[in-house]
Amino acid sequence: MLTRQQKEDIVAKLTDEIKESPACVFADFKGLSANDMVGLKKELRESGSTFQVIKKKLLAIALKNNGIEIDPETLDGQIAVSVSSDEVTSAKIIHETAKENENIKLVAGVLGDQVMTLEETQALAKLPTTDELRAKLVGQLQAPIRGFVGTLAGVPRTFVQTLAAVRDSKEA
Repeated sequence: MLTRQQKEDIVAKLTDEIKESPACVFADFKGLSANDMVGLKKELRESGSTFQVIKKKLLAIALKNNGIEIDPETLDGQIAVSVSSDEVTSAKIIHETAKENENIKLVAGVLGDQVMTLEETQALAKLPTTDELRAKLVGQLQAPIRGFVGTLAGVPRTFVQTLAAVRDSKEA
């Protein structure tokens, strides 16, 4: 059993994490095996997110401290909170894990100070991450240059092919 001081420390730490994060999601992990939980936590940690199981009462206090109006008691199941360094990462990882493991599922989320429903949280999980968007942008910026280089390379190639055709016709 946690002491009052330990509970206050947990709430203070979670309050700070939620305040500094652009988004957090809530997941029901009832029935998730210990190995699956460790794997999920590792994947989230590698992406710069956290995943922590916390009592609903303590979560309610941390959310209230941030001015977020959601009552964790209304969320079904055993709730864990994942706080990420960007808007999409933790929702995406948990959503992908839920496709493979029916014992974990997204329940709700918070984006900024707005509470999201399950449907909105799932839609958030389907958005590309910041790194994916950057990669698409770089690809879009490279496309015109790649086309220009292809056009420039095509002129000498066509010239050489024409000379080869003339040579072949004279030999025949």
